[in-house]
Amino acid sequence: MTDNNQQFASDNYSGICPEAWAAMEKANQGHERAYGDDQWTERASEYFRKLFETDCEVFFAFNGTAANSLALASLCQSYHSVICSETAHVETDECGAPEFFSNGSKLLTAPSVNGKLTPESIREVALKRQDIHYPKPRVVTLTQATEVGTVYRPDELKAISATCKELGLNLHMDGARFTNACAFLGCSPAELTWKSGVDVLCFGGTKNGMAVGEAILFFNRDLAEDFDYRCKQAGQLASKMRFLSAPWVGLLEDGAWMRHGRHANHCAQLLASLVSDLPGVELMFPVEANGVFLQMPEHALEALRNKGWRFYTFIGSGGARFMCSWDTQESRVRELAADIRAIFNA
Repeated sequence: MTDNNQQFASDNYSGICPEAWAAMEKANQGHERAYGDDQWTERASEYFRKLFETDCEVFFAFNGTAANSLALASLCQSYHSVICSETAHVETDECGAPEFFSNGSKLLTAPSVNGKLTPESIREVALKRQDIHYPKPRVVTLTQATEVGTVYRPDELKAISATCKELGLNLHMDGARFTNACAFLGCSPAELTWKSGVDVLCFGGTKNGMAVGEAILFFNRDLAEDFDYRCKQAGQLASKMRFLSAPWVGLLEDGAWMRHGRHANHCAQLLASLVSDLPGVELMFPVEANGVFLQMPEHALEALRNKGWRFYTFIGSGGARFMCSWDTQESRVRELAADIRAIFNA
């Protein structure tokens, strides 16, 4: 990817990181057993257990929508409901997949503060109705980092987990950008998951330098019963599984996953620091992961588009999202910032 075409619309725009690419090349030697019964899948699973300091169940899926939807389906019956933030990816961007794979479990949205659920908002939704005519709450799902780039702290997760236990709810985490959350907080993966009461994590690889591939980690192993059958039925059991799992080996074996997350976060902080002082530009949310959300007038957004920049504005009128990735070049960040400044200084 050249400096001229690197964009900030999505961290999905980036290519494959060297570590994942090299691991896939190594895995592409000779023959290996199929359907996950290979050395690469076993190695990746063991790396996850070491990283998370626990004997979790590990599964691999092609993408985040399938990972989230199948994980939630494993926690629900069709007459149950899942409580999520009003901005959660499972609600706004997965085309009804959680409901589809669970045969009908309903998503119930709760108000959020800077994209984050609170114990109070969860309790309000869970206790709104308890009669047999209403879907019974069974799961809370959190997004870490959130859709607006904010990060749950361990004490927030523990408070939510305590509420879940009080109400008989399981706790699922959509970790499409889990790496960025760990990098921002300096916490261990264990501290941000099972040590804080999370039952299941969908750990995103695609947004951290992989071509495809998400890992589903069950810290409560009882909840993983027959999950392999769910994956098979949903078309998520890769026959050549080593090509889903080997990139994880590349990312995890020497800490590349964290280096890439820190770099993406750093670039987001840099962009924010270069433009947030401009009159007419406002940070919409704290910059805690790899996304910068800027409030700007429409004429400024249009001027940026005319300069060739790509970004999303689905967060509301005047709001633009700029995502940094594992390979974002600082020089490109400075070019974007310079163009924003030039528009407002014209």
